[in-house]
Amino acid sequence: MRQTRQPHPIPWDSLASEFAQALARADASPKTVVAYRWDLEVFLTWLKEGPASRATSLCRLSSIDLVAYRQHLVQVERLKPATINRRLQALRRFFRWAKQQDLVKEDPTDEVKPIRSGARRQPHGLQDAEAHALLRTAGQSGRGLAKRNYALLQIMLQAGLRVSEVAGLRRADAVVHERSGSIRVRQGKGRKERLVPLNATARRALTFYLKVRDRVKPDDALFESERGTPMSVRSIQQVVTELARRAKVARIRVSAHTLRHTFALGYLRHNPGKLVELANLLGHESLDTTAIYTQPSMEELADGLERSPLNVYG
Repeated sequence: MRQTRQPHPIPWDSLASEFAQALARADASPKTVVAYRWDLEVFLTWLKEGPASRATSLCRLSSIDLVAYRQHLVQVERLKPATINRRLQALRRFFRWAKQQDLVKEDPTDEVKPIRSGARRQPHGLQDAEAHALLRTAGQSGRGLAKRNYALLQIMLQAGLRVSEVAGLRRADAVVHERSGSIRVRQGKGRKERLVPLNATARRALTFYLKVRDRVKPDDALFESERGTPMSVRSIQQVVTELARRAKVARIRVSAHTLRHTFALGYLRHNPGKLVELANLLGHESLDTTAIYTQPSMEELADGLERSPLNVYG
């Protein structure tokens, strides 16, 4: 019969590290390891700052403690349902591991339900005029970065890649011909590889950019910084944010992911109903994830209400 370890004070400093190492051994993506470790550390901090009886030992934690934590995230932290559910998912993964390690006898997350979110809304994308302004600003970048910044934006706008996927691209991953081209994403979400076609606009922008690069090797990063090092996720995000500021796009907050949303919304606008095709291009495992782009936007809902016959009663 398996014996559960006797209650001991929680080893605060080592738990998160051991859990992260276990995730890495299970071949979780580096992004997942970082996110889950952070979520666990936030939970452990909450435990340490709470009543002493709650933080005495890991195996004394119950579903009541987890529900209290969930309420803390809702009422005190005032986080969005998606963020709360991600933190709860990290704890579920952690307690499964803790049970396997005999650190706990029962999993207290079994009875803790996720937060129900309201109807999902269509993500914000750029309007055509905003996208053109952003691209025009990129093409006016100084310090010899105009062609790089322009190609960077076009790859995200025309191919819908995640910022992490763009940062991971190598020269050999981009195939550009006069009438065809593609980008090979080798490390997509879930470590899945996919091939994304490039249209004429993206091919042209990439061709002009590569012409100013000297002696590019197949393993060189496709997009490099001014110092000649691969652009990181953070640096790409900063470039997009700065270009949006200079282009005076203020209607929505613009991030690298906004460009991915813009691609998806534009694709469905010109290819109505082609969710399966869009899911393949975006690298989504589930059509439910892609279906968010078919949800009505707030602007569409507001426009519908303005046109409603009930509007004449005012």
